[in-house]
Amino acid sequence: MIEALYKEILARKEHPKEGSYTNYLFEKGLDKILKKVGEESTEVIIAAKNDQAELIAETSDLVYHMLVLLVERDISLEEIIAELAKREGKLSKTKERKQIDEL
Repeated sequence: MIEALYKEILARKEHPKEGSYTNYLFEKGLDKILKKVGEESTEVIIAAKNDQAELIAETSDLVYHMLVLLVERDISLEEIIAELAKREGKLSKTKERKQIDEL
């Protein structure tokens, strides 16, 4: 499903459709897309404190806007998958990570 959505977003960028929200985002540019990713990220955090249905809806919004961002920046899903594959099986040492209050 995510791959199909990515392809649809890519198609909208290559062949704009009048009245499309996706095209609206591309027309407004990177700053608008980044603003939406930020808004949706915050809404996911708030929804996680509320109920499951809201969390599902807001996560779906965030995934959509992240895919728009990837298309805008010309990053393929394959590049994301390859990056995740590089991390597979690696142990994360928490002592090497900055504490949240140090970020």
